[in-house]
Amino acid sequence: MHLAKLGFNMDNISVFSVFEVTRHIRQVIESSLETLYVAGEVSNFTHHSSGHMYFNLKDENATLRCTFFKNSNYRLDFKPVEGMQVVCYGKITVFEKGGSYNLNVQNMSQAGLGAMQKKFEELKRKLNNEGLFDAIHKKPIPKYPNKIGIVTSPTGAALQDIKNIIIRRYPVELQVYPAVVQGTDAPTQIINGIKYFNQMQDVDFIIVTRGGGSQEDLFCFNDEALARTIFASKLPVISAVGHEIDFTLADFVADLRAPTPSAAAELAVPDKKDLLALLSSLARRMDLAKQKELSGYKQNLAEMQLSLSRYHPEKLWQSYQQRFDMASMGLFSAVSIIQQKRQRLDMVAQRSISRLHNLFELNLNQAKSSLKQAERDLNGNVHDSIASYNTKLEHASKLLQQISPRKIQSKGWIMALKDGKVLSSVKQLKVQDEINLSFIDGTVDTIINMIEERP
Repeated sequence: MHLAKLGFNMDNISVFSVFEVTRHIRQVIESSLETLYVAGEVSNFTHHSSGHMYFNLKDENATLRCTFFKNSNYRLDFKPVEGMQVVCYGKITVFEKGGSYNLNVQNMSQAGLGAMQKKFEELKRKLNNEGLFDAIHKKPIPKYPNKIGIVTSPTGAALQDIKNIIIRRYPVELQVYPAVVQGTDAPTQIINGIKYFNQMQDVDFIIVTRGGGSQEDLFCFNDEALARTIFASKLPVISAVGHEIDFTLADFVADLRAPTPSAAAELAVPDKKDLLALLSSLARRMDLAKQKELSGYKQNLAEMQLSLSRYHPEKLWQSYQQRFDMASMGLFSAVSIIQQKRQRLDMVAQRSISRLHNLFELNLNQAKSSLKQAERDLNGNVHDSIASYNTKLEHASKLLQQISPRKIQSKGWIMALKDGKVLSSVKQLKVQDEINLSFIDGTVDTIINMIEERP
C-alpha cells in the first residue's frame, strides 16, 4: 500500500497521511464552530483585481487570516485600511492544501458599530415578524393638507429645508414640536411629540425628521418604543431621517419613508404650479362643457318651438276633424263590405252542411259493412291459429320430455356441480375440490382425489 494515501498499521502503530490529518481537522473545526463575530485590527490588506479582499485580523496576542469574497464585500459602505479596528462576521474554514485555517468573512463593520448593527438587525427582525412593517397597515397621506405637524429640532437644517420647500410649493400651516434628535433623550422626546399631535388632532399628518449624520447619530431612530409609537399613531407619519442611503426602524414602520427631509417636503404637499395648471385645464374643460351644454339647450329650444307650431290648437282641431271624416267614410264602407261577405258565408255554410250530412251517412254505412266482414274474418283466423298452436305445443312437450335431465339421468347419467354451477370439463377442477353429484333419486357430496385428463 502507498503510505501517502492510506493509513496502515505498522508494528501496532497507526500512521496517517498529512492530507488525512488535515481533512480530519477541517471536519472537526467546521462542524463544531458556528458563524461568529471577531474584532481586531486590519493588517496586510489586499484588494485583489478579482474583487476579493485578503487581510489579517490581529490583536496583541494573535493573528487570524481572513478572506472577504467579492459576492459578499460589494455591500461594504467603507474601505478597509491598514490599522483600522473592525468587527468581522463569518465562519472559520480550513485550507487543506496549505494546512492553514482562516475566517471566511460574510460581513464587516467598523469597531464600535458592530454591536449597534447587530442590535438593529435583531430588533428589525423582531418587529418585522410581528407585522409592523406590513403594507396593509400603511395609512394614506392626505394629498391637500391644511396643517402639518413636524417633530424635529427647531434649530436644525432639516426644518429649514422643509419650510423653504413647502412655502415655495404649497403654503400650509406648519406646527413644530421641538425635540432633540440625537442622543439618549431623543427617543422619549420624539415619542412625546407624536403623542401630542395625536391628542390634539389638529394636523393632517406628522413628519418625523432630522438631517444626515453618522450611524451613532441616527441610532436614536432605531428605538423600539419609538417604532411602536409610530405604528400606533392614528395620524399618518412620514419618516425623513438622514440621507438616502440611511435606513432606520422609523423608516420601516412609518406610513411613508422619505429619503431626505427635502424629499419629505415634496412628498407631503403638491406643487402649486401643477395645481394651477390643473385648475386652468379644468376651467377650460368647464368652459367647453358649458358651451356644449348651452348649444344643446339652444337646439332643444328650436325643436320645441317647431313642435309648438305643429301642435297649435287650431291645427290640431283641423287635423282631428279631417281624420274623423275619413274614419266615418271608411266605417260605412266597411259595414257594407261586411254585410256582403256575411251573405256569401251563409250560402256557403248551408251548402257545406248538406254535403257533410250526405257524406257522413255514406261513410257510416260503409263502416258498418266493413265491420261485419272483419268480425267474420277474425273468428275464422282465431280458430285456425289456436289449432296450429296446440299442435306445436304437443310436439314441443314430447321433445322436452325426451331431452329433460331426469330422462337422461334415468339412463345412468350423473350431473356434476361445483359451487352450484354445472361442470362440463375436468379442467374446471383441481385436487381437493368439493363437488356435488346429482342422481335421479338423490345427490352425493364428494372430494376430488385425482384428476386424469383424456386426450
